[in-house]
Amino acid sequence: MSELITLAHGNGGRLMRELIEEIFAHALADSHIDTSADAATIDMHEGVAMLTTDSFTVKPLQFPGGDIGSLAVHGTVNDLAVSGATPRYLTLNAIIEEGFSIGQLRILITSLARAARECGVRVVAGDTKVVARGEGSGLYLATTGVGFRPAPVDLGMHRIKEGDHIIVSGPVGDHGTAVLLAREQFGLRGDLKSDAASVLPLTLAVRELPGLRFMRDPTRGGIATVMHEVARATRYGVHLDESAIAVRGSVRTVCDMLGYDPLYLACEGRVVAVAAPDQSDELVQRWRAFDIGREAAVIGKITRGNAVVLVTPLGGERLLQELEDDPLPRIC
Repeated sequence: MSELITLAHGNGGRLMRELIEEIFAHALADSHIDTSADAATIDMHEGVAMLTTDSFTVKPLQFPGGDIGSLAVHGTVNDLAVSGATPRYLTLNAIIEEGFSIGQLRILITSLARAARECGVRVVAGDTKVVARGEGSGLYLATTGVGFRPAPVDLGMHRIKEGDHIIVSGPVGDHGTAVLLAREQFGLRGDLKSDAASVLPLTLAVRELPGLRFMRDPTRGGIATVMHEVARATRYGVHLDESAIAVRGSVRTVCDMLGYDPLYLACEGRVVAVAAPDQSDELVQRWRAFDIGREAAVIGKITRGNAVVLVTPLGGERLLQELEDDPLPRIC
């Protein structure tokens, strides 16, 4: 096999077959993958089937704490997990630019396969396309995920009530800042890692709490954007306690230097939840039992009105406006 992707790798012939078999099928190592079939057979489990789809573009393709391969798995798994489902199956589409290194592709797909195994999901179908040099950014990945939610679990913004508590599972802004530092476009360096990870252990631990109303992973737009989605859908207000929201010192420093607000930066391994006041402490304690959730905390509450307000440590209030401009070049 050549060292670089050529347009012939996407023409349906020998090179494309070898690419699929030697990179994708080999890394995924699943005996159920039939590269000659046009559709996959999956076993249906009891419960409510849930479906999600996503696409991933990030620069650089590898960053401290992850890469586009593991990010594609974690992002899809997390969308199902916060909906109350147990993820089971993924499909994978790879759009590869002519001239992309096959060695790097092998590394990224191996990382994807490792993440899938760790999350307990199987990649059962996929496709590859090659675009001409200059028409892509090296590699794009697109996924579809299937999971199953127990029938009694009912989560959604329709369940949110005035007085409910807002909980986040850990520090915010890590992923957006780590990717920013990895680009080195501002001449900054640091050892901060992305928080990219599966949040499935957290969601499984709390999804059947009767007082749990809603969960969301705060990716693009961060927790501020999730709060605006809640306010818009419920017509309630949101009050966040700034002193309760964990932000790492390195994230705060970069944001202060460059004028970013960590509340609007993407997280890829955090969960925002809304729960009844009498169960929020129980939820926090369950999350703190996991390394990924050891800094979980109640950070605010649902109120009257429809504004998203940040209460400062001095007791002042600041309106958090809905995001309009991209806070950073695309990071997920």
